[in-house]
Amino acid sequence: MSGAQSFVPSPLYLTESAAARVRTLAEAENNPNLKLRVYVTGGGCSGFQYGFDFSEAVDEEDTIVEKDGVTMLIDPLSYQYLVGSTVDFEEGLAGARFLIKNPNATTTCGCGASFSV
Repeated sequence: MSGAQSFVPSPLYLTESAAARVRTLAEAENNPNLKLRVYVTGGGCSGFQYGFDFSEAVDEEDTIVEKDGVTMLIDPLSYQYLVGSTVDFEEGLAGARFLIKNPNATTTCGCGASFSV
């Protein structure tokens, strides 16, 4: 594979709300090169857990999803668990957070940060 690949339309989705939040955070850091990295790791109460980070670097094997001028990155290992998922951002009484609506998850925990397939 020669470099990162971009898919349009994407099998992974970034909502307008999530894109707006990433843009706001990048502007607050005065760094327009920040990208949202979404990943899956082992652990949590259901077996796997979601993670979010900000990165300037795009790895060669990353999947790139773009929305409203914002970039989301997913590594190949995480990609298999996230196909068809929607990354959203919500603010409410419990606070503000990125969350994933994952059609591949057979069970999730109460906090929504952990899942199993």
